[in-house]
Amino acid sequence: MRLATAVLFACTMPAFAQDPVRVICFGAHPDDCELKAGGTAALWAEKGHKVKFVSVTNGDIGHWRESGPALARRRKAEVEAAAKTLGIEVEVLDIHDGELEPTLANRKIITRLIREWNADVVMSHRPNDYHPDHRYTGVLVQDAAYMVTVPKLLPEVPVLKKNPVFMYYSDRFQKPNPFKADVVVSIDGTMNKKLAALERMDSQFYEGGANGGPELMPEDPKGQAKRRQDVRTGFQNRDRGPARQFRDKLAELYGKDPSGKVEFAEAFEICEYGRRPDDAELKKLFPFFGK
Repeated sequence: MRLATAVLFACTMPAFAQDPVRVICFGAHPDDCELKAGGTAALWAEKGHKVKFVSVTNGDIGHWRESGPALARRRKAEVEAAAKTLGIEVEVLDIHDGELEPTLANRKIITRLIREWNADVVMSHRPNDYHPDHRYTGVLVQDAAYMVTVPKLLPEVPVLKKNPVFMYYSDRFQKPNPFKADVVVSIDGTMNKKLAALERMDSQFYEGGANGGPELMPEDPKGQAKRRQDVRTGFQNRDRGPARQFRDKLAELYGKDPSGKVEFAEAFEICEYGRRPDDAELKKLFPFFGK
């Protein structure tokens, strides 16, 4: 496997007067971060905080018709467009889709990225996800959770004096342990931004990605419009799930009455590695909750 190199796309973010929260999210493919944390990222960005999405592979086999460098370029352009919509930064590593391994070289890459971002919060997949690239992204981020504080590793990159809070995206997998919602964020206010960002990714959603096919792409305008509406509805239903499933946690964070009105949400679990924040720090890191 090729050693990863990075291609960075930066977009303008609003000014923030004092100590913005710095968040870096790792996803296995160019769409994973956007699906799992796009609404929360937009909330952070609107408040002037700094968010970066990193795709650990380039997505070059993630389509039923296209593949190789051309698909990698297409998917990079898609996440760049999504980043503009969300108001964040994005980076795509040059590792082949489906070939991610938890090597020392890749651990150093992840460690370097976390340090260079000077992260307060780091997010990734859990390491018991269905996809090997997702699992190994989780393993690599876990492996970095201590190494970001070790000065003799990558001594050319300033070590973090304070270990970040490491967190997982939600998933449905039960073995060896189910997801636990420690933080649930209402994304009602940014759901339209998230939808607009995801709709930039035609290759994955409108066209169906690796498991799609030409039958998903009608030739007539009416059929195309229906297909796009069906995809949009699917996104909405996806994010209604956490709001329903974790209503008690929403009530704890937002208050009983406001939580009952939440339609869309994203949920996160605190990793046992890294810093263990108390409730007061969580409210600073996620400045969205009720008082």
